[in-house]
Amino acid sequence: MSYPMDFISLIRPKRLDFLTTMTLEEQDTMARHAEYVKNMIAQGNIFLDGGSPDGTLGVLIYRVDSAIEARRLFYSDPAVIAGIGYPELYPLTI
Repeated sequence: MSYPMDFISLIRPKRLDFLTTMTLEEQDTMARHAEYVKNMIAQGNIFLDGGSPDGTLGVLIYRVDSAIEARRLFYSDPAVIAGIGYPELYPLTI
């Protein structure tokens, strides 16, 4: 029997003023990221998303069947693919 596993994803933008200085390309990336997260929530793969009010940290918590699945979802995120920040992924005990 397989039990769900939780992982936390953190991303820190490369600029502290990212929210107020996004280029058009970065705005497009963030719109695709938001849609990606919305779809993952609807599929039950992400159960929490949020970030700091100043935009210096984004957080996702994945609930998946394996570490492989967590990495696949993490590395498929448009924000991670575009390299707009410093992404991190860790197993999480809840």
